[in-house]
Amino acid sequence: MQPINLASSGSQNVHAQRTFRDIVNIGPHCLERFIDSTNAPEIKALDIELAGCSNLSGTYQVGRVTPPNHTIFYSLKGSGKILTPSGEYALPASSVIILPAHQSFEVQIEYFDETSATPDATEVTKSEASEVQDRVNAEKVPRDKKEQSSERAPAAVQAPRANQAPRADQKQWDIIWLNLSDCPRWQHFFDVAHPVQHNIELSGLHHAMELLYLETNSQHRQAVIPIIQQYLQHIATPVKSTHQVRLSALFAAVEKQLQFNWDIDALVDKVHYSAPHLHRLCLAQFGRSPMQHVIYLRMVRAKNLLISTQWPIAYIANYVGYSNVFTFSKRFKKSEGMPPSEFRQRQSLH
Repeated sequence: MQPINLASSGSQNVHAQRTFRDIVNIGPHCLERFIDSTNAPEIKALDIELAGCSNLSGTYQVGRVTPPNHTIFYSLKGSGKILTPSGEYALPASSVIILPAHQSFEVQIEYFDETSATPDATEVTKSEASEVQDRVNAEKVPRDKKEQSSERAPAAVQAPRANQAPRADQKQWDIIWLNLSDCPRWQHFFDVAHPVQHNIELSGLHHAMELLYLETNSQHRQAVIPIIQQYLQHIATPVKSTHQVRLSALFAAVEKQLQFNWDIDALVDKVHYSAPHLHRLCLAQFGRSPMQHVIYLRMVRAKNLLISTQWPIAYIANYVGYSNVFTFSKRFKKSEGMPPSEFRQRQSLH
């Protein structure tokens, strides 16, 4: 998907020249629940530095200049827009955007009027944004105690008064967001060609994050981490090239018919590549030649059958494409360092 031009023609040039700044301009009707290493230290295992669930209305403008971490925004309800040096992106409900580290950006609620931003809007880094939540939480203090304090929040982040309510014309935007470390685990974020993905279902990730925020028991929080990891891996998977898709389809077909007498001619006929081209692609994708990858898949299946069944070894050999049990045993030993009978015996002992 190409950047969506939400303004006039030449929007990308305008944003390329835009001066980005570190800013948190959050109005009185925005609520955010921050997840960090103090209330959920388990997030360190996923290289998550900071995350949050936000219910936004009215003024919401957050900007970062060359942030050191990757940022993910997912729109649950309503709509927002993200400005980057390469263009402007709409983020309607059920859409996610991946912003790689060191790329400046600005995120706004839909219909946010920049001319309405107060001149003294607080400019801070994202690490300081948790102060906003503290000010919002301060609203829970009784009014008489609050009035005794001479300290007031800056206009851009001032907490709402009890008698204030969102106007009927204010749009609401519910989001979740995560800051991920610039580390090998998320290195492929730099290769994302199209940052916005639409029609993505991440309500499970939202519920897991809310639970992580609310849960005080560390064991219960730990149980949520695999769920979050699964969702992050799903949305962070690099888009596969046409070659990768065709290779995946080819070897998925091979796995369904391991008993078939696969040779290089059968493989190239199936995938419609020349033998040299298929060889190059397989080396790049798997680090193995096409036939070596067929053998690899056969050995994986054979090991699973040796462990999970009591089938005779000759039966397993035929099942994975070896009509001669001695050829199968020789190949298995070359792959695993021991004959199949010894492999099964050792596994049974464990």
